[in-house]
Amino acid sequence: MNIIMLGAQGTGKGTVAGFISQETGWPQISTGEIFRKNISHQTQLGIEADKYISKGNLVPDEITVPMVKSRLLQPDAQEGFILDGFPRTLQQAEALDEMLSEMGKKVELVVNLETPREEIIDRMMTRRVCTNPNCKETYNTKLHPPKVEGICDKCGSPLKQREDDKDPKAIERRLEIYEEKTSPLIDFYKQKGILRTETVSIAINHLGKDVASEIVADINAK
Repeated sequence: MNIIMLGAQGTGKGTVAGFISQETGWPQISTGEIFRKNISHQTQLGIEADKYISKGNLVPDEITVPMVKSRLLQPDAQEGFILDGFPRTLQQAEALDEMLSEMGKKVELVVNLETPREEIIDRMMTRRVCTNPNCKETYNTKLHPPKVEGICDKCGSPLKQREDDKDPKAIERRLEIYEEKTSPLIDFYKQKGILRTETVSIAINHLGKDVASEIVADINAK
């Protein structure tokens, strides 16, 4: 099954996608992680992408779309995939439909996550990620802290706060961009009849892993 994760930053897309990936074996394909890897290695793609990401702006399609297409052609994505962070605009959604059509495939499920704005900002400010590129485990100092402060439970590597999570103004800018350019995708996929909207909020005790468990159960029931 080919799945897309939608939702503003901090709603838990990565958590949900990661759990589904573990249970199904379908790869979690995160454009954000690919960009960060290139930025850390100072590749040409990373240098160009960082010009936009560091300001909380979207990376242009001429950089993003070919990268995604290349990734979807890899062997591990042939039985299914979970896209996390792409598409983010209607233009990217149309480009994705076109590239998948060329492969004889289509998007079968779009999971749209919603979280109150104040929770999103707090989550992003308290998010920590593993510095080991082969691990990439994500923690939250309030909701999901590591057993030892600053150390990854899985591999023992140091944790860090992403640069784009440190500045509240940059976070606000990212949320504004999402509302402007990405939220129209909700209607786009609703019209296709493949949209599933879930609320993720500590206020109702319904978090990412709860949503992921429900989705996997529904997939297995089919």
